Amino acid sequence: MLETLTDRLSRVVKTLRGEARLTDANIQDALREVRLALLEADVALPVVRTFVNDLREKAIGQEVVSSLTPGQALIGVVARELTALMGGQAEPLQLATKPPAVILLAGLQGAGKTTTAAKLARLIARDRKKVLLVSADVYRPAAIEQLKTLAAQIGVDFLPSSPSEKPVAIAQGAVDWARRHYHDVLIVDTAGRLSIDEAMMKEIADLHAAVHPVETLFVVDAMQGQDAVNTARAFHDALPLTGVVLTKLDGDARGGAALSVRQVTGAPIKFAGVSEKIDGLEVFHPERMASRILGMGDVLSLIEDAHRNVDIEEAKKLAKKVKTGKGFDLDDFKSQIAQMRKMGGLAALVDKLPAEVARAAQGTTIDERRIARIEGIINSMTPGERVKPEILKASRKRRIAAGAGVTVQEVNQLLAQFEQTQKMMKLVSKGPQKMLRGLRNMMAGR
Repeated sequence: MLETLTDRLSRVVKTLRGEARLTDANIQDALREVRLALLEADVALPVVRTFVNDLREKAIGQEVVSSLTPGQALIGVVARELTALMGGQAEPLQLATKPPAVILLAGLQGAGKTTTAAKLARLIARDRKKVLLVSADVYRPAAIEQLKTLAAQIGVDFLPSSPSEKPVAIAQGAVDWARRHYHDVLIVDTAGRLSIDEAMMKEIADLHAAVHPVETLFVVDAMQGQDAVNTARAFHDALPLTGVVLTKLDGDARGGAALSVRQVTGAPIKFAGVSEKIDGLEVFHPERMASRILGMGDVLSLIEDAHRNVDIEEAKKLAKKVKTGKGFDLDDFKSQIAQMRKMGGLAALVDKLPAEVARAAQGTTIDERRIARIEGIINSMTPGERVKPEILKASRKRRIAAGAGVTVQEVNQLLAQFEQTQKMMKLVSKGPQKMLRGLRNMMAGR
């Protein structure tokens, strides 16, 4: 995510040299790097000009603390300005109204509105609110079925609609239904087009007038770059947008939309789509995104993910086994894989780590399909085999491989990997000195 911008800005720290104060002379080259970084990231030109001018004004005269280099001092200023550019702070949904609170989603076809509607419903339902989903997209029948399937998947209510109905009638009927069935929130998915046209804008404006939403969210594909900003501006002119949802941010190496949308439309970015999975929608925190762009990672979001997804009791049991160096078996190994998957997988975790740590972890990236095979192998074992894998001889391994649809070699690889993990557990329990000595012996093959 946003690799181009991160790589460019990281050079600023390494190249800037100077005295104990930032001056126009010693930051000139650094500001040029920042300008090029933003332009390469597809940030709108007016936004780049304003940002660099503000940065120069805030940076000049800034004293450099003795423990920092001039480059680090400038990055501190850049972080604050990036945060301000993206909105300053997270802006939550305003749902404090007489139920049902209506959320209207708007955007072009292919931006991910239908998936976003379900992801948003899941987030809101997590706060113990009763959510109803409805599709007013009568031009793409598959959209109605898709939303119905997603609603069942996340366990929220869905109101059926038909391509023969009028969008305004669907939305008004949904409001009435939600009111009579005591729903807290109604999310209305609307039709998109391949490009902005007069009929589309009139329809979405009519829908807005009919249901009086508390939130009108514009869903935009971050990978569109400059087009995303232009489209956002057109929708903002036609509708009183209350927020923006950036989808496919995980596939956008440049990040221009994330930095431009707030400035161009005046509407805050409220959510960011960070994966295709149903849990791949995050509240947008400008300060955390600025930290990620500058290669500092997003440890706060990582901690929140852990609190939300990690089973505390399981974690305590594992901690006890690590401390004693005893009892860690293949069921525990499988449990750790499941916990990691709940947090979005290894790729999602690495993306939130500081850049240097993430680069070091890149060599350990695990293929999701391989993780599924590992789970399949463990599932093919008996409870006794999981607790005591040393009893696995050739015939048992053949049976397990056949049950999991893998080769015996893959079963052996898993067992070797597990054995290494067990050794590490025992080393950790013995303290730092013995752990380091044991690691040296392991690396030397002793």
